[in-house]
Amino acid sequence: MAERTNAVGIGIIGAGYISTKYLENCTGRFDNLKVVGIADLMMERAEEQAQGFGVEALSVDQLLAHPDIEIVVNLTIPAAHGQVALQVVNAGKSVYNEKPLAATREEAQAILARAAEQGVLVGSAPDTFLGSGFQTARALLDRGAIGSPVAVTGMLLLRGHERWHPNPDFYYQPGGGPLFDMGPYYLAALMSLLGPVERVAATASASYQTRTIASGPRAGETVPVETPTHVISVLDFANGVRCSLTTTFDVYDTNHSTLVLYGSEGTIRLPDPNTFGGPVEILRAGSDQWESVDLLAGYTDNSRGLGVSDMAQALRHGRAPRASGELGYHIVDVMHAALESNDQERHISIESSFERPVALGAVQVAGGQG
Repeated sequence: MAERTNAVGIGIIGAGYISTKYLENCTGRFDNLKVVGIADLMMERAEEQAQGFGVEALSVDQLLAHPDIEIVVNLTIPAAHGQVALQVVNAGKSVYNEKPLAATREEAQAILARAAEQGVLVGSAPDTFLGSGFQTARALLDRGAIGSPVAVTGMLLLRGHERWHPNPDFYYQPGGGPLFDMGPYYLAALMSLLGPVERVAATASASYQTRTIASGPRAGETVPVETPTHVISVLDFANGVRCSLTTTFDVYDTNHSTLVLYGSEGTIRLPDPNTFGGPVEILRAGSDQWESVDLLAGYTDNSRGLGVSDMAQALRHGRAPRASGELGYHIVDVMHAALESNDQERHISIESSFERPVALGAVQVAGGQG
């Protein structure tokens, strides 16, 4: 591989499962990135990943002090996102957090405020809305293919991660559950299309008080459920669109992802927002036939790290990243508002906002096509 002379140096904190795909893409796909090193509290995990991808294994302190690292990708567990991100920005480096940006509003606000003081950038997954699937839907919407957007229905229908995850405890603690685990994918995708949310109402419940682990060394052990596992939210977007979004770990269903955008002149079936590709389908006014839409050139496979690549370009060109910290904070704000609405039995107004990301379209961020 040719030397990446103008590439942005990145470091990764967190050498768990998800780090493999980030390392694959950031070392071999996005040519505006150069992975310098990886750190983890368990040094042996960092060393194993570093060896596999030809980068340095570093302690967290070494990584934060490394002069060649400009962006730190934070792949720690969600509960640690806020604390680690603050360490990064305090070290004078930009940070890109896996979802969610932080566990609480207060942590997210602190990250953004400190980053502004330090003159560094904040980015946040999910970046799946930058893939070809949702960028194709964005192009359809922006050119008026379904007229004015009117409403959205969304459903994430799952039985729960204890079926396959050997240590599912954190999915059932505050900050977990289907809304905080998978909701960011749905919210980021919808916000990239429709802009900010201004009001939320929700009802929520936990249908089961415990969950039984089905695999691994703890199979048969039960874990307590201490957060809602079935949440039905109504989101009022500032542009007038109304959305009903159900996220659940309580049902049996094979349609795990259903997301539909309705307009005055037609309807778009959107992709699974946990993916970068399609399919995208459109039903036009006056027709009873769904049409498959060819995806724009771009990223259709697992392109995790695309948001980091876009952030690196933003750093070089003095613009905001598309998967921005402000968008990440708005997602955190909306999710907390949904649970508060259930507890308080009222609508919750959303104070945060963000600039709708500029469409990626057919323009590549960096590297080859997906």
